[in-house]
Amino acid sequence: MIKKFFAAMICLGIVIFIGACQSQSKEAVQMSKNFFADTVVLNSGYTMPRIGFGTWTLNDTAAEKCVYHALKVGCRLIDTARYYGNEVGVGKGIRRAIDDGIATREEIFVTSKILPGTSPDKAVDASLKSLALDYVDLMLIHQPGYNDVESYHALERAVKAGKVRSIGISNYYTPRDFDRIRNAATIVPAVVQNENHIFYQNADLQAYVAQFGTVIESWYPLGGRGNTQKIFGNSTIQQLARKYSKSPAQIVLRWQYQAGYVAIPGSSNPNHIAENFDVFDFRLTVDEMNRLRALDKGQRFENW
Repeated sequence: MIKKFFAAMICLGIVIFIGACQSQSKEAVQMSKNFFADTVVLNSGYTMPRIGFGTWTLNDTAAEKCVYHALKVGCRLIDTARYYGNEVGVGKGIRRAIDDGIATREEIFVTSKILPGTSPDKAVDASLKSLALDYVDLMLIHQPGYNDVESYHALERAVKAGKVRSIGISNYYTPRDFDRIRNAATIVPAVVQNENHIFYQNADLQAYVAQFGTVIESWYPLGGRGNTQKIFGNSTIQQLARKYSKSPAQIVLRWQYQAGYVAIPGSSNPNHIAENFDVFDFRLTVDEMNRLRALDKGQRFENW
């Protein structure tokens, strides 16, 4: 009886130990998922990926190939615009990825933009036609200009019609610029997409729009063509790249991610596209984030 009792106790102990390990394992997995969550819930209620792929300067042929590759390596946010002239190629890349089983349409977050003008409703329809999609996840007013308030109202109508899910603005850099649209709107902008990088962080705008649930999205998150090396060559970024065995681009994008921005780096190089999305397996410390914030010069590289 004694032997049976001890045997039973040993078995019970093993079961409890295994159960505890499984519980800890599940907790660790859940913590990992939360820590490395790569999406943000917009004020529209829709979920947007935090790191995506920008298609500025790509023609239709290149856009199709690069968008397909970006989706293949795990990216789920694709950014284009009417002005880029590549919506047809972007749409083909998306549909090819869907047809090949890489992702479903619901898993892909598609952003486009229209310029303010006299026929904004037609511009929205033209964008959908070029992309060959039933809806766009996010549509932005590309920049301030003539009729931009009415153009924003056209985006609101597109939301009600089911053509667009979330709307926002691009190249609006001050609280005053933001409020001019917000005060005239019935749907608060979900996103403000601006030039934003280590040397131009515009944290004041980020803090201001946050009270409305609005997210800042960074175009040129690496500085943009012709300027990346000015950022990558910074000694602090170089030091962190060596510490984490990452590229300078990955350090900058990880900073963007931890600082609460959405970032859409662009590239036509398949290796760089994959590299830019591989930023979820390390974490910058509070001190390192502060050191990177201190690099802010208030310096933009573009003037639009």
